Amino acid sequence: MKVTFLTPPSLDGHKPAERTAGCTRVVYDMVNIYELTVAALLERDGFDVRYKNFVLDKASSADCFAFLEGDDSDVYFFWTVNLSIPTDKQVEAFIHSRRADAWCVFLGPGGTYFTSSLLSHHRSLVVRGEPEETVHELMSLLRDGGDWRGTRGLSYLSDGDGGGVVSNPSRPLIKDLDALPFPAIHFVKDHAFFNPKLKVTPYMAVVTSRNCPFHCIYCVPSSLTFAREIEYKRDHDGRKPPVGFRSVENVVEEIDQLAAQGYKAIGFMDDNFIVTAKRLKGIGEALLRHGIVWGCQARVDAINEEVAAMLKEYGCQYVDLGVESFNDDILKYIKKGITEEQIHRAIALLKEHGVPVKLNILIGTSPLETKETIKDTLRKAKALKVDQVMFNIVSPFPATEFYDLAKENGWIEGGEYVPTDVQRNSILSYPNLSSRDMERLLFRNNLRFFLSPAFIWRNIRQFSSFKEFCGAAKALWIKLFG
Repeated sequence: MKVTFLTPPSLDGHKPAERTAGCTRVVYDMVNIYELTVAALLERDGFDVRYKNFVLDKASSADCFAFLEGDDSDVYFFWTVNLSIPTDKQVEAFIHSRRADAWCVFLGPGGTYFTSSLLSHHRSLVVRGEPEETVHELMSLLRDGGDWRGTRGLSYLSDGDGGGVVSNPSRPLIKDLDALPFPAIHFVKDHAFFNPKLKVTPYMAVVTSRNCPFHCIYCVPSSLTFAREIEYKRDHDGRKPPVGFRSVENVVEEIDQLAAQGYKAIGFMDDNFIVTAKRLKGIGEALLRHGIVWGCQARVDAINEEVAAMLKEYGCQYVDLGVESFNDDILKYIKKGITEEQIHRAIALLKEHGVPVKLNILIGTSPLETKETIKDTLRKAKALKVDQVMFNIVSPFPATEFYDLAKENGWIEGGEYVPTDVQRNSILSYPNLSSRDMERLLFRNNLRFFLSPAFIWRNIRQFSSFKEFCGAAKALWIKLFG
């Protein structure tokens, strides 16, 4: 069977949806290693797999539809996030208008939550939650002519006129992540990915674990995590899924392969990369051995003297800290599990050891938020003189505790969640802080931080080439002005 992983260009008049983090529009190209892991699995199963990403190719809608007119794939896979649903539905309809016998399979959080909206044809399927084992079973049955309808984790339309949605029982989480193949990055080898926080190429993303054990009420750290959580919570009274880990040995094997292919920089996309010093040591020594620069996401309470020293020793070029606010009352309300004092302590330790720091600040996470608390957070962030600050606006993502609170209290404009770009737009209004207030404060905060002389001087000296500088400048322009 011929299988194509398809990422169409945006057809809704906006910039394309970013499908890896899954909650923004594209600012700079990111590699979707979640999708490429599924592609690698099907290659291992012997399928004829192709990868057509019209966003990475900077191709037009005409190019996409022309390709589909002449294509004869048996199955098309879409990694669908909330913002991409209108585009993916339009492309699926086009495929079925010409090839009624082709299968269209939707993966990711879009289909996992908005299942029925993506099922409009008897040959459309939704794989909910963690996709790999469901895809493996489904595709084996389709290839061999077996009865695929009992596949766990699958949703589809029942037979007959006006058939309703059938959602099979959920599939248990994957127990052995080491059994999965490494992402099929050979499909994107001609694309020069770039991480502005690392400023070194060639660059690749890696994930060593799945999910995070903490309970921040708003959190959707990646599209895979979101799909995994939505599906698990349905069957477990709203509880978060357990964290899944790859072994250190398996991660080191992937690092060795990336180094052999010439990669010089890695961004670890784990929701929470720093778990124990022992795990960090095993992975860090492999990175140091190959001279790979890297960065990661971490919690401030994971940073102690030992960890900060190890990060410096192993060549870490940024730690992405989710702080959200410098107000202890807000931090407590959102169940962040940290304090302002811990934030300052973690930043001080990282700076002491020369490890660059990026702060993530989320506007509007609590009805306690006001214009004054937001301005105070900006002042404190600037005073700390960290390398970067990312400002976003909270969104009431379905299946989060924050969504339930927002619905119950009437904070969502229009009464119901609609997909929005958290780097630009708000659908929330509190009694003391409107959606427009949040959007204006977001824009002003970004301007004041990213266009400050201190930020420009600190960062411009770190680029190794003019090309890398131009890539980062373009991404910054898109972030600020769209």
